[in-house]
Amino acid sequence: MPIYRLLQNGSFEPEHIQAMETAFEEMLRALKLVDRSDPLTEAVAMKIIELAQRGEHDPVRLQNQAIREMTGHPAPGQWAEGDAD
Repeated sequence: MPIYRLLQNGSFEPEHIQAMETAFEEMLRALKLVDRSDPLTEAVAMKIIELAQRGEHDPVRLQNQAIREMTGHPAPGQWAEGDAD
């Protein structure tokens, strides 16, 4: 799995690693990605890690922010910024 390989050189707390793994697995499920050698799988892992490095450690928010940043659209069921009026 690419996220484990990418996390080897990081310095994250165990609970942050768990949050990233959860977000990663949920995103792969949502995107129906099963081929772990697919470049999109690695892109998802890299985005999750990037967001965690910026300070996000909640798995749901990691997943939603990754979807928003990778697609330019909010995750299904999420409000876009400014749409909650």
